[in-house]
Amino acid sequence: MKELFLKIFRFYYDGFRNMTIGKKLWVIILVKLFFMFIILKIFFFPDLLKKNFSNDQERSDYVIEQLTQIK
Repeated sequence: MKELFLKIFRFYYDGFRNMTIGKKLWVIILVKLFFMFIILKIFFFPDLLKKNFSNDQERSDYVIEQLTQIK
């Protein structure tokens, strides 16, 4: 089992090491992921429950109320 994981690791390690254009593409992918998960979360998805309620009990009551409301 250990040999299988070692073979898989070496396969991907050699493949990434020998890349030329692929390295630039991976950098672009990582920058985009950073932007999507860090920058967008900070500016567009604030923690409204933490901002609007002071403790966990109030937050949980609000969430339960919103989930059980009949519309």
